[in-house]
Amino acid sequence: MTPQLQQAIRLLQLSSLDLEAEVQAILDSNLMLERTDDPQDLPVPAETLAAQAAAEAAPETEIDGTANTLPDELPVDSAWEDIYEPSDGATSYSRGEEEEWDLYERYAGDGESLRDYLYWQMRLTPFSERDLAIATAIIDAINEAGYLTLSLEDLSQGLQDEYPLTPADIEPVLKVVQHFDPQGVGARTPAECLLLQLEALPRETPWLNEARRLVELHLELLADRDFNGLMRRLKVSREDLQGIVSLIQSLNPHPGERVSNSAPQYIVPDVLVHRSRKTWRVELNPENTPKLRINARYAALTRQAGHNGDAAYLKNHLQEARWFLKSLQNRNETLLKVATSIVERQREFLERGDEFMKPLILRDIAEELSMHESTISRVTTQKYMYTPRGIYELKFFFSSHVGTSDGGECSSTAIRAMIRKLIQTEEPSKPLSDDKIAKLLEDEGIQVARRTVAKYREAMSIPSSSDRKRLV
Repeated sequence: MTPQLQQAIRLLQLSSLDLEAEVQAILDSNLMLERTDDPQDLPVPAETLAAQAAAEAAPETEIDGTANTLPDELPVDSAWEDIYEPSDGATSYSRGEEEEWDLYERYAGDGESLRDYLYWQMRLTPFSERDLAIATAIIDAINEAGYLTLSLEDLSQGLQDEYPLTPADIEPVLKVVQHFDPQGVGARTPAECLLLQLEALPRETPWLNEARRLVELHLELLADRDFNGLMRRLKVSREDLQGIVSLIQSLNPHPGERVSNSAPQYIVPDVLVHRSRKTWRVELNPENTPKLRINARYAALTRQAGHNGDAAYLKNHLQEARWFLKSLQNRNETLLKVATSIVERQREFLERGDEFMKPLILRDIAEELSMHESTISRVTTQKYMYTPRGIYELKFFFSSHVGTSDGGECSSTAIRAMIRKLIQTEEPSKPLSDDKIAKLLEDEGIQVARRTVAKYREAMSIPSSSDRKRLV
């Protein structure tokens, strides 16, 4: 494969953010390329424009005269890993001290971790030197969910080299840390986590004492959804128990997850889809499509530089710029073709919702567009489409299928939507089992096994029927 073909394949699979970094890198390294919204450095004389036109019309040849052009359809069926090492797409560049930073870059960097947040609160607490060492050890032993992962004995043993401590010395400092934000942090068990949050509520909160009693003594019955047993143990009516359970469900059993430790991810759609009268229009996002051109002044210099080393340098940069523009054009055309084909096949989904998603595999689009499946795979990875129903990765529109009683096919996405709809309309006191859902789908002509229903339900993070059971 030629370097030019490798470059075309590389651009084809880049996400929009990675492509912007790639464009910026070549703008920094190739003087022949510039953005179309950048002004020309100096007024361009008429003879220079004429020379540029002649240069752009000339055949694309290397310095040694060997022809090397890009084909219209790139044979990108080779594995990308065979050509380039995987890259995380990260780029580095320096900024002038006086250049304004983008607000998102300034304030939306790496998120603060739970541990950093607890350290900050610890430094604001008037601890003695010894208690500060204990609090540091406690925070170091708290996991991302907010739970203490070491026993008091282990903590005291770990600090023996600094201070002779017993578990009783650790307990008061732990109590202080457990009153840090988020509420419930530093707990050793789920029951202790919930009790810490209940203690922080106002005393006049309805059902507060009953909720404490339930958590302290009967949390296992609540986990098993044994509401009749709870009513007998707490000696309350069904209506009262509903208030108690609602209070407990308002608590967070994983308080550490409230503190994000990752930077927010922003999705910029590559393709825009909207309806115009009775047709669907597909276009590339103009805000996300690099607009480059060859600098007229420097291109004209290739005709005037003679045959010295400077001339070879300029001609190499001009040829590299042409190759890059050709590769970029190929990427945009391929992305638009694939997105248009997807929209044509999934029109019912766009108009009516998930239940009308059609089965679609990479081979279907590849055969329609006379491309290789690997090309379709690359161009649909990390590329996003904006539709009236939301923003979706192009991969979302591809799904497996199952057979129907009439010999047709139904996509897995549509089946998931049907399962979700059935669960949303079930009786809270008598939730549908996976076997019952499979039978209801069979009545609709869709042949799905119980284990398949369970797999789809778990993929949507929907609890089992026993866990969905609620008081009414």
